Amino acid sequence: MDNPILTIVVPCYNEEAVLYETERQLTETIFSLMNEGLVSPKSNILFIDDGSRDQTWPIIEEMTKKNRLVKGLKLSRNFGHQKALLAGLEAAKEEADCVISIDADLQDDVSVMREFLLKYREGCDIVYGVRKSREKDTVFKRATAQGYYRMMKKLGVDLVYNHADYRLMSKRALEELARFKEQNLFLRGVVPLIGFKTAEVLYDRKERAAGESKYPLKKMLAFAFDGLTSFSVVPIRLITLVGLFTFLSSSIAGIYALFVKFFGHVDDGWTSIIISIWFLGGFMLMSLGLIGEYIGKIYQESKQRPRYTVERDAAPEAMGQQLLRSHSDPAKRIN
Repeated sequence: MDNPILTIVVPCYNEEAVLYETERQLTETIFSLMNEGLVSPKSNILFIDDGSRDQTWPIIEEMTKKNRLVKGLKLSRNFGHQKALLAGLEAAKEEADCVISIDADLQDDVSVMREFLLKYREGCDIVYGVRKSREKDTVFKRATAQGYYRMMKKLGVDLVYNHADYRLMSKRALEELARFKEQNLFLRGVVPLIGFKTAEVLYDRKERAAGESKYPLKKMLAFAFDGLTSFSVVPIRLITLVGLFTFLSSSIAGIYALFVKFFGHVDDGWTSIIISIWFLGGFMLMSLGLIGEYIGKIYQESKQRPRYTVERDAAPEAMGQQLLRSHSDPAKRIN
């Protein structure tokens, strides 16, 4: 097998605090892989600016001028992490033989990219980076994450446990991914649907190198709910079952009320009536909201709007003349 062209895709949103360190570590990683003969000298790093409001894009432009490995895409606004990642994957597949996606915060261990490539050379089209444990997470985050994975599995959604978006995909897998046209994008659920030969590589997740998390609790919950409603109709079926149970319960209660009316003593039951009204009213509103969520997704899909818009494309200006590092000495900077 010829040395494959590797593109490392890095979605970025307000990552000015960590970008230089990310570039340094990924550049060293690529040159190390080149020196081992695992990847082609044409390999590169593609940063995607997802509508950042800080200096992320100017920094990316600067890096493309100084480092021949770096390319950049600037989206016209903030489309969200998943669509920014998709933009990078679709741009990279035109030239790359395989692509590794990784977040800019450097919490994913870049050293296991070597194992990704070894699995790829063994014939795997998709290699998942999987966390060994969640010991560094808070008790709340660990419990909710594990509960979410279990719930998704029970609802029939095929997710890789403890896997986020750190993965290798071959060109063939990327071409299959491009056939999935849904607007409500949840790559962690879509990628396993592709099939092909897969593998998992375990690693320890690190602390953020700098900056703050771009996924607070509110966004994490919205992301989790979006993944659930994008891949399973079980919640709507549960509404049907609850409705059936409520109907049966009401029928039994009605028969009992008639029995008491004709054969016993009837007391005023305002409390039970009010509780029943509030319970059924709340359940109906919740049900309508859930059904509305699915209808909203159908509405978004039917419009078939572009999933992202590229505003600018920054290509290396230093090809052949300005190398950030040499193959023989990755620590040496050449201006």
